[in-house]
Amino acid sequence: MALLPEVQLDTDEQKVSYGFGLQFGDQLRRNDFDNLSLEAVIAGITHWYENQQSALSDADLNPSYQVIQDRQKAKAAELSRKRNELASQFMEANAAREEVTTTASGLQYEVLESGSGVKPDLHSTVVTHYHGTLVDGTVFDSSVDRGEPATFGVNQVIPGWTEALQLMSVGDKWRIACPPELAYGEQGAGDSIPPNTALVFEIHLIDIAD
Repeated sequence: MALLPEVQLDTDEQKVSYGFGLQFGDQLRRNDFDNLSLEAVIAGITHWYENQQSALSDADLNPSYQVIQDRQKAKAAELSRKRNELASQFMEANAAREEVTTTASGLQYEVLESGSGVKPDLHSTVVTHYHGTLVDGTVFDSSVDRGEPATFGVNQVIPGWTEALQLMSVGDKWRIACPPELAYGEQGAGDSIPPNTALVFEIHLIDIAD
């Protein structure tokens, strides 16, 4: 682990100033900008904060902004293509398993345990335990791990869930696989679920609340 630079953080002003730096650093990190020069970042902050002057004109900056923007778009497009390819490969392999059923929409499900209760409809509120992973097994959300069932409307979740829940009976436990278009699609969901990602869930339909 790299040693952090020494800095005085004793006064309230110093602590809040450091907090501003943490926020700005988080924004920079989220930009996923290759070969970022922190020295240049600090120079830009210093030049403007202390003198309101820039060492570069807009004519200098704008072409470079465009180059980096184009590079980032190309990188994002390549990552998206690879995720789509991985999702397709996983869904194809999963569909080939004898115990898996594929619906017309592309949803895949496997019955782990069978219940004998009623089926929810689109406007039902259900109580479930679930465990959600990426196709490589990475857990991104799990009511099981939290130890607390989740309650929500059938029409308030991703399309794959909405379809699966209406096919299930209370007491059922299924494993479902959702292609990207039945999950979070091209947008993804925060840092946990990238765009164009297939998702796998184990769902236990515990009850219908209303």
